[in-house]
Amino acid sequence: MSTGARTSTSIGNRGETVASPAIDTASVTALLERGRTLATPVLRAAVARLAPPMDTVAAYHFGWIDAAGNPSAGDSGKAVRPALALLSAEVAGAAPEIGVPGAVAVELVHNFSLLHDDLMDGDEQRRHRDTVWKVHGPAQAILVGDALFALANEILLELGTVEAGRATRRLTLATRKLIDGQAQDISYEHRERVTVEECLEMEGNKTGALLACAVSIGAVLGGADDRTADILEKYGYHLGLAFQAVDDVLGIWGDPEATGKQTWSDLRQRKKSLPVVAALAAGGPASERLAQILAADAKKSETEIADFTEEEFASRAALIEEAGGREWTSQEARRQHATAIAALDEIDMPERIRAQLIALADFVVVRER
Repeated sequence: MSTGARTSTSIGNRGETVASPAIDTASVTALLERGRTLATPVLRAAVARLAPPMDTVAAYHFGWIDAAGNPSAGDSGKAVRPALALLSAEVAGAAPEIGVPGAVAVELVHNFSLLHDDLMDGDEQRRHRDTVWKVHGPAQAILVGDALFALANEILLELGTVEAGRATRRLTLATRKLIDGQAQDISYEHRERVTVEECLEMEGNKTGALLACAVSIGAVLGGADDRTADILEKYGYHLGLAFQAVDDVLGIWGDPEATGKQTWSDLRQRKKSLPVVAALAAGGPASERLAQILAADAKKSETEIADFTEEEFASRAALIEEAGGREWTSQEARRQHATAIAALDEIDMPERIRAQLIALADFVVVRER
């Protein structure tokens, strides 16, 4: 695999072009399907514990029913986190099933964050259909999100083992970092300038922390020591940064048919995502023009932004690309991918497991949604 060695976050010197990794599609598909197959029944049983109407609201969010309550085969997400949790159990020499409670707990926390994020960001679409707050109201989105977080801890602690306690500590720390990241994300929307380092810190909290937990929690449940879990978290953290960098590109230039979100989604929300921050830090005419436009946008109301034409969003996206923000972010995804893969060399594990972790990392970097 050819990857760039550069890890600096400086913008002026973008370094060499880094080739995209090839995806082992069959391996990734099998891993994701195994994660769904083993985790979904336990996840459904956990959600069924919720009092009405939270149980049906959560079922709608997961894509199991439609807005009318009829069974549905809706898109319930990529299932990367459950796949990683099961693999991490195997790193510790345990059966993948040992990682199932961890996989379910991480999925519950992830979806708690999605329910709240959709409401805070005003997102009306997720996975090609209306979000929970749009269908069932803001109060239900908040309550169900809170309930999923509580369930995540319940699922782990009811195992009653020392390993479960260790896993819960890692999950709660990751959750706190995730919330820190969301708070940073919101605060950045109201600032004219955010540094690349600040943006990476925010995304490391918001995305990296939970992915890091996903890829260590199964190992902890399988009896791995803290050193092994910490190194797996290093892999997951940098994989999370790669994942978010790709998301940031898709958040501006992604095809709505693939992403399930509006065109120019992150620009509509005035997010200081990596392409925007990198473009503003690059210098040059396009960067300076972008800075002027975004400074003026910051003074506009939500209603004024909502009234922007497609051409106005397209012109901002074009300036970000001209300033180098899109290319830099794509390169950053590959740099973080390379750092994640390198972490695996610090642990002895079966070559089959290492190859599968690499295949999942490749999938994260080369995707369209």
